[in-house]
Amino acid sequence: MQNDASKTGRPADRRADDAMEVLLVVAPDPQLDPEAAERVPRLLKDEVAELDIQSIRPGPSTPVPEKAKGADAITVGAIVVALSASGGVLTLLIETVRDWLDRSSARHRVALTIDGDTIELERASDAERRDLIDAYIRRHTGA
Repeated sequence: MQNDASKTGRPADRRADDAMEVLLVVAPDPQLDPEAAERVPRLLKDEVAELDIQSIRPGPSTPVPEKAKGADAITVGAIVVALSASGGVLTLLIETVRDWLDRSSARHRVALTIDGDTIELERASDAERRDLIDAYIRRHTGA
């Protein structure tokens, strides 16, 4: 009988310890029409899927924030990204989300959650965003 280590070439517990899941919750700009807002999470998902990640899948149903204007269950999207906890993949994921937000003329927000710790990203000054992201990455990578 083969164990997981013989199939992957590395110890099974190392594989489990090396992975993390990041929940991305996308809140499209409330000024968008419903059809455009529905596309927003898919656009981010397509970019994230290009990264060196282990997997990407739809996230759990996301309740609509009480203060959200014009949002409904379809316009708030959740994505779960499984990635290596080492090798800078988390940093690259966050930079990808930041760049995606910067390229958009709309005011989307993306909340990233790891083990119950959430950071919410939206368009902000480079210095503000860099300080916030650096602190968040340090908490989850020990860097």
